[in-house]
Amino acid sequence: MLKLQEKAPDFTLNNQDGKAITLSDYLGKKVVLYFYPKDNTPGCTKQACAFKTAYDEFKKLGVEVIGISKDSVKSHYNFAQKYSLPFTLLADPLHQVIEEYGAWQEKKLYGKSYMGINRMTYIIDEEGIIIKVMPKVKPDTNAEEILDFLVNMRGV
Repeated sequence: MLKLQEKAPDFTLNNQDGKAITLSDYLGKKVVLYFYPKDNTPGCTKQACAFKTAYDEFKKLGVEVIGISKDSVKSHYNFAQKYSLPFTLLADPLHQVIEEYGAWQEKKLYGKSYMGINRMTYIIDEEGIIIKVMPKVKPDTNAEEILDFLVNMRGV
């Protein structure tokens, strides 16, 4: 997992429209980078819809929201269309960025261990520095917790 005050590693992945998106293109803006396990699952849908509901608030604060999972571009496209998601979803099918950011971890289900994506979030400042690490987040409160952090940070 990356640490506070560390430079966020740059990367390029394709978004839900198949367009290459590079993290460094967002220099000058704050970025919420959230990692989630899978499109169209109950928790991930709840999390994405919470970001959608809060999206206008993020925009007012000048913050970009980016979700990353190992799902395909097509899966992201369908997910974004189905729920009218206004933010960027990036496909990392080889989970290279997911691993680099420490979201690829051992998980357990019914006594069996497997590797998968841990739901986590980073907030990156205008210079590309990590200003908040959220290693375990809840799908229904993640967006609200981030907004609280950002608003308190600004002293608004």
